Amino acid sequence: MRKITAGMFMSLDGVIADPQDWHFPYFNEEMGEGVSVLAAEADTMLFGRVTYDGFAGAWPEREAAGGEDAGFAKALGDMRKVVFSHGTVDLSWRNSEQPQGDLVEVVTALKAEAGGEITLSGSTSIVQQLLAAALIDELHLFVHPIVLRNGAMRLFDEGTPIPLQLLSATTFKTGVLHLVYGPAEAPTPVGYDEAKTHIS
Repeated sequence: MRKITAGMFMSLDGVIADPQDWHFPYFNEEMGEGVSVLAAEADTMLFGRVTYDGFAGAWPEREAAGGEDAGFAKALGDMRKVVFSHGTVDLSWRNSEQPQGDLVEVVTALKAEAGGEITLSGSTSIVQQLLAAALIDELHLFVHPIVLRNGAMRLFDEGTPIPLQLLSATTFKTGVLHLVYGPAEAPTPVGYDEAKTHIS
């Protein structure tokens, strides 16, 4: 069974919208290493249409330019890229495909195939659906020490609770928390009468 990892940049108040406007002042070597881990063992990347269009509009040009990030751009280009959208997508970036059918069913089949890890970066709707289906093995949250106080897009919206277990927690020098969560069983229901026994 293939491992699925997902990474999200998040403000302290849960906003994930437009990270290009607030994320980069916190990008240091620790962040670079943390982000690189997501794709280190992956040979397949999942996208929603908006995230795919953003990546496809930037990384092929960076690969062609041959700058400092050309190697990373080539690695992204060489990956299998699976794009989920209800509409037609311009799949001009090499190794891109658009499957048909239910997202959860398609990803479940991909997870059962032979191959390397599967990764996501952004693509909020895809992450939300895969979290709800317990298909994400590692959710990497990079929580930034900034309260944006605006932005409607948050990773965790209304719906059925999703139990998670903390796998690791790392504090970067910038104050960013790199939190890694995995799926967990729902906790046993406990009320105040049980909880108060732990109060000294």
